[in-house]
Amino acid sequence: MGTTKGKIKAISISEKKGTQKANVDKAEFKCDFGIVGDAHAGDWHRQVSLLAVESIAKMVAKGADVRPGDFAENITTEDLDFSMLGLGTKLRLGPTVELELTQFGKKCHSRCQIYNQVGDCVMPREGVFAKVTKEGSISVGDTIGVVSSND
Repeated sequence: MGTTKGKIKAISISEKKGTQKANVDKAEFKCDFGIVGDAHAGDWHRQVSLLAVESIAKMVAKGADVRPGDFAENITTEDLDFSMLGLGTKLRLGPTVELELTQFGKKCHSRCQIYNQVGDCVMPREGVFAKVTKEGSISVGDTIGVVSSND
C-alpha cells in the first residue's frame, strides 16, 4: 500500500450548493451528516469530499489558476495516496473524526471553470467521497491516516 498517513492542508465549506467554497481553519463533523455548515452535508453517501494537494498541483502544472477548495473539495490532503485505497477504507482525521470512503471520482454534468481554463479537471478522476462514522473537530495541519483498509 502507498502512503497511509498525511496532513490536512485545507478545510473548505460552502453555505449554499453551487457557490465557491471558503477556506476555514477548523470544522466540526457530525456522524451520518458531514461538516456542520456545509451545504453538501446530509444523509447520503457523499457527505465529505477529499482531494490531494498533489492532484491540485497537476492542474497548476497545466496552467490552471487554482488552489485548495477550488475543486469544491471539503478536505485538501497532503501525502496520502487515495489511489491505493479501496471503498470502505476508514480514515482518521485529527484526534477523533473518522470517515469511510464511499465513492471514487464523480461524473461532471457540465464543464467547470477549471476545465474551461485548461481542458481538464482532476476531481472526476482523483477526488474521493466519504461519510462520517465518528464525529469531532479537525483543524488545518492535523494528521489524516488510514485506520482500516479494504484495498
